[in-house]
Amino acid sequence: QVQLKESGGGSVQAGGSLRLSCQISGDSVSFKSMAWFRQVPRKEREGVARVWYPDDKDYAYGMEGRFTISRDITKNILYLQMTYLKPEDTAMYYCAASREYWGLASPTGFEFWGQGTQVTVSS
Repeated sequence: QVQLKESGGGSVQAGGSLRLSCQISGDSVSFKSMAWFRQVPRKEREGVARVWYPDDKDYAYGMEGRFTISRDITKNILYLQMTYLKPEDTAMYYCAASREYWGLASPTGFEFWGQGTQVTVSS
């Protein structure tokens, strides 16, 4: 059984940094797509960054350069390093995984999701 659990969220001032982690239990070797999404109340979930097999990456507009997605295959952990955080980055952040190829515009394609970790950026 696959489980995803995020950690690393918290409160930070604008300009600060956070590193989110997503611990994956179960078989992650077969995942073709792994990603971070975020969501604020009353808005749709939006893609942040994606890594897909074998190790290609892409980012939502405006996030490349500030955010970096990476993974440690040996530890089954997906990371999101966030720098120069802005108040508009405040959201619940979720990691997601799929055994198929899905892009950041297709959150419904991802079969596996964590419970989320809250990031709050104050001005």
